[in-house]
Amino acid sequence: MIPAWLTIPLRSPDLQQEDAARLRQTQLTKPPGALGTLETLAIFLAAAQGRARPQVEQVWISVFAGDHGITAENISAFPQAVTAEMIKNFSRGGAAINVLARSLGASLEVIDLGTAQALTAISGVQHLHLGPGTANFCQVPAMSQAQCLAALEAGRASVMRAHAAAADLFIGGDMGIGNTTSAAALACALLQRSPIDLTGPGTGLSPDGVRHKAEVIERSLMLHKLALTSPYQILRHLGGFEIAALTGSYIAAAQQGLPVLVDGFITTVAALMAERLAPGVARWFLYGHHSAEPGHTAILAALRAQPLLSLGMRLGEGSGAALAVTILRQACALHNDMATFAEAAVSNRL
Repeated sequence: MIPAWLTIPLRSPDLQQEDAARLRQTQLTKPPGALGTLETLAIFLAAAQGRARPQVEQVWISVFAGDHGITAENISAFPQAVTAEMIKNFSRGGAAINVLARSLGASLEVIDLGTAQALTAISGVQHLHLGPGTANFCQVPAMSQAQCLAALEAGRASVMRAHAAAADLFIGGDMGIGNTTSAAALACALLQRSPIDLTGPGTGLSPDGVRHKAEVIERSLMLHKLALTSPYQILRHLGGFEIAALTGSYIAAAQQGLPVLVDGFITTVAALMAERLAPGVARWFLYGHHSAEPGHTAILAALRAQPLLSLGMRLGEGSGAALAVTILRQACALHNDMATFAEAAVSNRL
C-alpha cells in the first residue's frame, strides 16, 4: 500500500506567467528564437515559479546515499565500503558536489539512508538507518514495504525542507555502490527492454564485467517477474534506498510547485519512476546533462527530455545538474535584464 501523501494533487504551472514570459521574449532586442533553449528555460521557470522575473538564486541539493545488496553478485569495480567512505568525504566537503555547491552558493544536505558499514553521528549528515543497505534483489526483494515507504518519505521530507527555505530549484543527488545495477534493472522493467541494451560500466567495469552485470539483472527480472505488477512494486523489488528517496522527492516537488533539475542516469530513472507513480510530475522537471551510461538515452527518450549538457560525465552526486545551474541563471538574467525594443529604441521587424 502506498502512503496517502503520494496521492496529493500536483501543482500546475502558472499559465498566465508562462504566456507573459513568452510574450516578453518576443519583445527583447533579438530576433525571435535567437537565444534558443535559453528562451524556453526562462519561460519554463517563470511558469513554474509563478513570477514574471524567474530566478535560480536559492538552489537546494539533497544527496541521498545507501548501499545495495546486489554488490554481492560482483557487479561493481569498487568495493561496497566506498559508499560509507564517500559519505564521510561529503561531510568533510571533499567531494565533487561539495565543490560545485560551494561555487553556486547552494544549500547542500547529505542523507545516509542505510549503509553496510553502520555510520552514526557524522557532522552534517542525517542518518536514517533504514537497514544495512538493500537486500540482494537477485535473491529476494530489494526492500521491505516499510523500508520502501520510509525511503520515499525521506525524499518528501527533503523537499519540504527545501520549500521551507524558499528554494528556487531542487536538485537530487545519489551515492551508492551498485546503484547503476539497480537503476538499469528498474529501467528494464519500466521500459520492457533487455538488460543488454541498458546496462553500462557504472564505476568502470570491463566489457566482460558489463556482460556479467546484464546477466545478473536478467536473472533478477526473471525471479521477480510475477511480482512486478505496478511501478511501486518494481521500485520495491529492484530499487535502492536512494532511488526511492529521489522518487519521493520528485513527487513532493511537483506537489509543492518546486522546479527540479534532474541529474544523470540514476536520478533520471527515479524521475521516470516518479512519473509512472504520479503522472504529471514531469511537468516540473528540467534535465541537467546526458550521462555516459548507455541506459540514460532510453530513459531520457521515455520522458521526452532534452538535457542541457553532454560532457561524458557519469559521476552522480547531482554533479551534472549542478554544472547546469549556471545556464539556468544566465537564462533568467537574459530574460529579466535585456532591454525590449521599445526601451532601447531599436526597430523591431516589420
